[in-house]
Amino acid sequence: MPWFACGRYSLVIQNSRSDSAMPKRPESLETLQIALELVRRIPKGRTITAPELRQQLTEAGFERDMRTIQRQLETLSEYFDIDRDDTAKPYRYCWKERAKGLSLPSLSPQECLLLTLAEQQMGQLLPPRLMKSMEGFFVQARTQLNEKSSAKRELDWLKKVRVVSTSQPLLPPKVDPAVFEQVSNALYGDQWLNVKYKNAAGKTLESRVMPLGLAQQGQRMYLVCRFDGYDNERSLALHRIQSASVSAFTFQRPPEFDLKKFDDDGRFGYGRGNKIKLSFLIEKDAGLHLLESPLSEDQQVEEEADQYRITATVVDTDMLDWWLRGFGDVVSEISKHGKE
Repeated sequence: MPWFACGRYSLVIQNSRSDSAMPKRPESLETLQIALELVRRIPKGRTITAPELRQQLTEAGFERDMRTIQRQLETLSEYFDIDRDDTAKPYRYCWKERAKGLSLPSLSPQECLLLTLAEQQMGQLLPPRLMKSMEGFFVQARTQLNEKSSAKRELDWLKKVRVVSTSQPLLPPKVDPAVFEQVSNALYGDQWLNVKYKNAAGKTLESRVMPLGLAQQGQRMYLVCRFDGYDNERSLALHRIQSASVSAFTFQRPPEFDLKKFDDDGRFGYGRGNKIKLSFLIEKDAGLHLLESPLSEDQQVEEEADQYRITATVVDTDMLDWWLRGFGDVVSEISKHGKE
């Protein structure tokens, strides 16, 4: 193989028959990408193992064997301020206390703000494994918001916005993290789910269900599903699921099921999708908000002395009845008629 050298630089000339010996650029780029993904996911203030990092990479779409991950981590520990605890296996990794970590310019202050808000507000609606795979980015976003002087306005924004309750605030019921992870994984992969469930009446049942949707209503989470052998949907409160395990069997999602329509039909309000023409009188002080936030697109308002007569097409649900009763004496002449 001919070669020419000048000082400490060498040029190698190869013919077409030795192409297999040339380094492949795509592999080099992939190695660099994996290294960057690993560095992003190494936390500060706590430790993480090689198997955990490999799992995060797998969930992010990067399939690598354990030995490759370990070699990468050994190399990264030599060139970055990364601590490796080798007192027990598997080894644990973290950024050193005063290390700045790896802060890539790909995240602007606005992107850091968006990621931080997404982590705070959407954490319960995303599969745990997806949240884990994104953890490195969430950490980077929080770190940059707190350390960059140019991100002060974005950091201050987090103190200026809040999601508030429209009813008496309640603490969320406790959901078993293992149950939530199994439910999310089954929903994500369209896999049958085996559950042990205790209903509101205290009766415990075990069954196989087809998970179709996950909804948060106030502080509660509900799994919309079909029980094996049935073609109608039920809602199971997640905090009442005592145990859950993902089946190895997948299913085809029913093409007729639509989670938005399920909600629009009032199913989370304990209804059956029956639309009615609702009419009632409400005192002006209590009913002013209905002029600003109508009950429906076809709502009509008639002014009568110190009251409003409201007429609207709505879904008939138990929640509607609870809402009307909540006004007490300021609401009167309530009537419901089947929609023609």
